[in-house]
Amino acid sequence: MQTKTFSLKNVSASFFAGLFLCVSATMVGMSGVHFYAGFADEIDFVSAVIRAVNDLFIALATYELAMGIFKEYRHSEEDDLFLSIRRTVTRFVSVVVIALVLEGLIMIIKYSQLDLAGNLFYPVAVVIAASVLLISLGVFLYLTGSKHALPAE
Repeated sequence: MQTKTFSLKNVSASFFAGLFLCVSATMVGMSGVHFYAGFADEIDFVSAVIRAVNDLFIALATYELAMGIFKEYRHSEEDDLFLSIRRTVTRFVSVVVIALVLEGLIMIIKYSQLDLAGNLFYPVAVVIAASVLLISLGVFLYLTGSKHALPAE
């Protein structure tokens, strides 16, 4: 039978993971509110749906952050911390890249509908930044691969 130790590290990890889970749940609720507000006459339905989707992506990223904190700081001694961090970083950065690309595409659609072609460099910059982040993730995964990892001393 395994006993649980109540250290400051475990309590802090649980607190912050719970805090980020609460933020994630709040964002899911706000997504529902924004979606429901789209049925009002004075608000454009497409804009409300876009706002709801944005809220859901923020909720997903916050949820991934909470799970990463929980796994990273509350792992058992049997778990390989290196692989756990590698998996957590990959999942979190992947969610952020998806959110950035979708936000950039939504901004492109919105600006083109409003005839604001002069402002298109903002969403293009967001998509380029997401591309750089994705390339950086690929470099991170390549350098932390098992055949490239530094030997333990």
